[in-house]
Amino acid sequence: MKKTGILLVLFCLASGVFASVVDSVSIPSKAMQKTYQAAVVLPDSYKGNNRAYPVLYLLHGGGGHFRDWLTLTPDKQLVKKLADQYNLIIVMPEGETFSWYLNSPLDKNSQFESYITEDVIQKIDNSYRTIRSGKGRVITGLSMGGHGALYLSARHPDLFCAAGSMSGAVDMKTENWRITPEFLSNVNSRFEKLLGRDTSSTNYYFQNSVVNLADKMKQNGLPLIIECGVDDFLIEPNRELHRRLVYNKTPHDYTERPGAHTWPYWENALPYHVAFFHRILLSLGSAVS
Repeated sequence: MKKTGILLVLFCLASGVFASVVDSVSIPSKAMQKTYQAAVVLPDSYKGNNRAYPVLYLLHGGGGHFRDWLTLTPDKQLVKKLADQYNLIIVMPEGETFSWYLNSPLDKNSQFESYITEDVIQKIDNSYRTIRSGKGRVITGLSMGGHGALYLSARHPDLFCAAGSMSGAVDMKTENWRITPEFLSNVNSRFEKLLGRDTSSTNYYFQNSVVNLADKMKQNGLPLIIECGVDDFLIEPNRELHRRLVYNKTPHDYTERPGAHTWPYWENALPYHVAFFHRILLSLGSAVS
């Protein structure tokens, strides 16, 4: 009997009986008049109590979609494991392939700042037992999603208690990116459709690039975690953001690690971000023990 019990436990662990649950949620956009999907990972402990849970909003990168964090990491269980380890709801919303998580002044079908900060958060709070305030929300992402996480938290500091970026495209001045001429041409043409052609210091590129929001970040005072691989084509914009935050004395956690713009790098980075956020949530009394 004892051996049978041990085998049953091992079977349950292997089959995921004790694992987190993944929901797919439809979330309409009022501004874009379109419905998108989001993936929601609920920790295993969620079903066993009536507690309100903190939420991590985890954003995908350019060219990607909402399920990337569940399907493209080498360890396909990574997000589920972190949800269970830290008793955290993890929400992966849709950001389309080139939205930059902002409201385009030119394209009425790309209004993702409003979508994330209004429609997505409201839907999640109305559908799950969440902490319905900034004290229970954190946000991070990779590449375009890293830009999005810092951008949204800088412009809506009341919605989040901490923010992060992994390999973030934090400056939309593409001459600072280490990319091929072909890639540069493709990116610039897509930026023109999103923000126009004007690249002067008063244009949408300047106003919406995270690197130019350093003083806003200082004013907001949100805890920040920012990192990038030393071989990443976006390393220089990240170093420039770091320099500006050091110059204006904005506290932040900045790390450069070996690696490039790859899923193995982001798989390694995400647990550091979640551990950082957990400490913040603990300090605010928002973590579920």
